[in-house]
Amino acid sequence: MAQLRGMAWDHVRAVAPMRAATEGFQSARPGVTISWEARSLKDFEDYPIEPLAENYDLVLMDHPFVGTAAEKRILVPLDEWLPAEYMSDQQENSVGPSYDSYTWGGHQWALAVDAAAQVAAYRPDLLEGAGATPPRTWDEVFELIDALPDQMIGMTLNPTHAYCCFLALCTSIGGRGFWDDSGISPEVGRESLDFLRRLLPLVHERSTEMSPIRLLDTMSRGDEVAYVPLTFGYSNYSRADFAPHLVRFTDIPRTHGEPVGGVLGGVGLVVSSSSRHKQEAVDFAAYVGSRDFQRGRYFESGGQPGHRAAWTDPHVNQQSNSFFEGTLRSLDFAYMRQRKPGYNAFQEQAGKIVHEFLRDGGDGKEVVRILNRLYTECCGIDV
Repeated sequence: MAQLRGMAWDHVRAVAPMRAATEGFQSARPGVTISWEARSLKDFEDYPIEPLAENYDLVLMDHPFVGTAAEKRILVPLDEWLPAEYMSDQQENSVGPSYDSYTWGGHQWALAVDAAAQVAAYRPDLLEGAGATPPRTWDEVFELIDALPDQMIGMTLNPTHAYCCFLALCTSIGGRGFWDDSGISPEVGRESLDFLRRLLPLVHERSTEMSPIRLLDTMSRGDEVAYVPLTFGYSNYSRADFAPHLVRFTDIPRTHGEPVGGVLGGVGLVVSSSSRHKQEAVDFAAYVGSRDFQRGRYFESGGQPGHRAAWTDPHVNQQSNSFFEGTLRSLDFAYMRQRKPGYNAFQEQAGKIVHEFLRDGGDGKEVVRILNRLYTECCGIDV
């Protein structure tokens, strides 16, 4: 009997499809049992991968950990365990750069079983009541702010997500080249920080406390928030009967021709190199990432698939009020965060620095200088 332990994160989008997959997998493989635990969204974003890989066979991981994990060889390189045709299907059917985000050093360290990026969210009933439509540009965002009652625009500006909003605006302002080996362009970074400071007094008063889940819960259970220009998408809120009020999702506001710059999120399923049952764990990961399971029970159980066939499936879109086709352009143009070893320590501290600037003000260019110094220190970069 192979007994596997898995670690998810604490939301129906993560836990429910893992349990559904376990049920389906175990029915075909009665000699394998898999038990699942879950950690908070904060731990998913920041908790080191090393102790998780020591204690669990299967882990749902965020892509910025991949450089550290590869350097320390704590994960199984899945390309060495899975058929080439399976890996080709995964790569060809990636949603945006999801597949590539788990590629490092010539190996594939995770399967992108869940795809997400920053998109825009809105309450159709509240916008229609105000005679408004979802903004397509940032200029239209400010026009909507003027058209709605005070502070009905929400933002996810707790430390981690303030940093992600900062990156999204850097990409929108300066293109993907805003970050080089020495860090963030001082001018682009300052402009992004100043833009966020301009928005802050105009948005919901609790925005600086909000994670995507907390903001979408607020949005779907009351009438305080009508529109959010940047938040990681959760298809659950676009499904009937998930919450009292339906939330719909669309592309992020554009600065240029396409919705460029929303930060890539999503989830990769990894197998620990410490597992005593590697083949069984790899087989389970392949089952979860497979085309048929992704567009079927993975979605039906509450998951947000990572396989493109699910994102373009008419039934999946009908059941989710077009969440997937309505945001796919933003996913395809998403910005992949840095993945160098040590980056996660930087990201956690960078979020606190950006959050402090939003709260207290200061010199944006000096904040970028501090971020760049921190980046080179955390990632061991000589400049």
